[in-house]
Amino acid sequence: MSKKTKIIRREWTRDDVKTLKSLAKQKAGVAKIAKKLKRTPGATAAKAHILGVSLSTQ
Repeated sequence: MSKKTKIIRREWTRDDVKTLKSLAKQKAGVAKIAKKLKRTPGATAAKAHILGVSLSTQ
């Protein structure tokens, strides 16, 4: 039997949201923002969508 990794979900703190908005304003890109926040690109994009923040680099 293969071992399953346990998924650990972390809550978004005010600092996380502040950093997300700041980097999005600088047009940093999803991958760079996710790495900075130590989260997956999918989770970062989903949170940005909920907050109404554009992650477009153009």
